[in-house]
Amino acid sequence: MKARSHLKKLTPYQPGMGIDEVKKAYGVKTVVKLASNENPYGCSEEVVKALHRELSNLFLYPSANADPLRQKMASYYQISPECLLFGKGTDEIIHLLARAFLNQEVNTVMSDFTFPQYKKNAVIEGAEIREIPHVKGKHDIPRIIEAVDQKTSIVWICNPNNPSGEYVNEKELLQLLNEVDSDTLVVCDEAYFEYVDAIDFPDTVSLIDRYPNLVVTRTFSKAYGLAALRIGYCIAHPDVISLLQVVKDTFNTSHLAQVAALAALNDQHFVHECKRKNRQELEEYYTFCWRFGLSYYPSQTNFIFIELRRDCDKIAGYLLTKGYIVRSGSTWGSPTGLRITIGDSIQNDTLIAYLTQLLRTKDDISLLN
Repeated sequence: MKARSHLKKLTPYQPGMGIDEVKKAYGVKTVVKLASNENPYGCSEEVVKALHRELSNLFLYPSANADPLRQKMASYYQISPECLLFGKGTDEIIHLLARAFLNQEVNTVMSDFTFPQYKKNAVIEGAEIREIPHVKGKHDIPRIIEAVDQKTSIVWICNPNNPSGEYVNEKELLQLLNEVDSDTLVVCDEAYFEYVDAIDFPDTVSLIDRYPNLVVTRTFSKAYGLAALRIGYCIAHPDVISLLQVVKDTFNTSHLAQVAALAALNDQHFVHECKRKNRQELEEYYTFCWRFGLSYYPSQTNFIFIELRRDCDKIAGYLLTKGYIVRSGSTWGSPTGLRITIGDSIQNDTLIAYLTQLLRTKDDISLLN
């Protein structure tokens, strides 16, 4: 087969065990998934009502450009509809950006400790990849600037960063935007934007008029609780959006996803409540870390990355036997770290109790029941 040879560097995405798989494998009745940063509070009741009203319309194709949602979001952000494009989560937006702007003649710059889809898509397109070492979970903006040259097509900034939860502040982002050439895209992936409460977090949408090379991606999968429906979007200059329109599939988001996103957007009270509860529960993990002297990254998201100083593949495996799915840091080359989605109060209290037991075993997990 005459496939592109560089694809042999990649392996298919390996998802963690699902809830039903864990139940079957470990004989547990209840499984709590705290590995994919889903919203433990579900979605707005208004979304469920809206979806029920549309079930008789499943025979119709969706709006190719999600026009009703596009108009509503344009009004919400006070921008032109031509600045918006929707996709199957931010994953597809990242794929479209790579497809439109990366090739074997350019390079792309990113952190070495960030969302892996940037690198994967760059490999697929054959672009040179420049990974910049992170500094305590943060993007090293000065070194990123140094790595950019005339052949740099995209700089990826995951903000807040996944898996650390750290963020690039407004001053740092402006420094980057002012230093790179205007034909180098700066993509700010803000999948966790709704959870942010840092006062110096950049207002990226307001910067797009000033910096036409800035692209902002956001999603309905996290705080809005619509991960199953796969819908995200990007905000950018109309010239960028026009190029992405060329490479995207005709009907790339479903009608139900569009309807759900519209209803979710209309219920900001639900989102604010999720943010409030998430911040409250995050403090419980901070207290746990302080109690045991554990290092962690301060988080602006609905997850926390904790350095447990132990083999976290083993710890994650043990927690599966208790019905808890978490993500080992080995995914990002940090095998003694654990990324945990912030659940509800009962889920968090139970998981913290298990982790407390583990820390008291002096690494011998076999001592636990």
